[in-house]
Amino acid sequence: MRQLLNYSTLPERILLIKPSSLGDIIHALPTLAAIRRTFPAACISWLVKKEWAPILYRHPMLDDIIEGEFSATKLFALVASLRARRFDVVVDLQGLLRTGVLSLLSGAPVRIGFADAREGSSFFYTQRICGSMRKMHAVDRYLRLASALGAKERQPEFVLPDSPDEEGRRQALYTKVGLDGASKLIGIAPAARWVTKRWVAESFAAVADQLQHEGRNRVVFIGAANEKSEIARVKQAMKTKAADLTGLTTLGDLPAVVRRLCLLITNDSGPMHVAAAVGTPVVAVFGPTSQACTGPYGDGHAVLTSPVECRPCFRRYCHNSNTNECLRKVSVRDVVLAAQRMLQLR
Repeated sequence: MRQLLNYSTLPERILLIKPSSLGDIIHALPTLAAIRRTFPAACISWLVKKEWAPILYRHPMLDDIIEGEFSATKLFALVASLRARRFDVVVDLQGLLRTGVLSLLSGAPVRIGFADAREGSSFFYTQRICGSMRKMHAVDRYLRLASALGAKERQPEFVLPDSPDEEGRRQALYTKVGLDGASKLIGIAPAARWVTKRWVAESFAAVADQLQHEGRNRVVFIGAANEKSEIARVKQAMKTKAADLTGLTTLGDLPAVVRRLCLLITNDSGPMHVAAAVGTPVVAVFGPTSQACTGPYGDGHAVLTSPVECRPCFRRYCHNSNTNECLRKVSVRDVVLAAQRMLQLR
């Protein structure tokens, strides 16, 4: 894609707006890397919701993390904070009305976003970039905005920094749940923000049981504290016992935890994207969403779907008699076979 902007002087202060969610933030990391490689001396900031900020802590390509609160009572303070930084360029990766308005209110003279951004947000941009939401992966779509700034096309670069005590922290967590001697550690992340993305709990349980019967495979559940009930349903349906890190890890711990895994089995979820970013193979079950747009990025992953006519529908609630047929038709056998193939390569 050709560069759209010419600079008499290079931009000194650049803001990326990508407040949420976890998977979307991971998708935007290569855009950050591409902009940093293009403007090594620039001060680059990232506006992100407070709950997702820890995934960006200590990032070597960021100078500033702005932990925004988007409530009406906090809006004036947020705008004042943005204007005080005197940004030259704003890149709106979120593409919603509030982020479009914030890009304008930041005072930046150059504001870049997608021409097809939602809720009329493109009205607030000075440069509108084409990039169909349904025809390319989100990673490649976001990189179009970096190209518009002059970034050269290169292999997408995911940087998720290690914390200084990563190895010790990870080992302490694994020791706590009895995973010291596991040779092949398989993570399972059965939760998802949308109900329609969640594969059947009993199916996850059957997969975990079968894999733990083989060799020295050990299963460990991964999830946030607010996902305990969903993961508890899977554990209750199991015949074997699995380790459980649910609620024990922080968002900042997640890259370290999934790096240790031989494999992650999951729905379309945030941990799926973290695993793909750090090079851990993924077996993912996809229902209403599109693996072409938001599947695990890169090679070496397996995505299992079912050929129902209504998918991908991108709906948070099933409109097909509320059956979630697209997920229920994905078989335990197929997931186990995909997992076994990947484990043979590890």
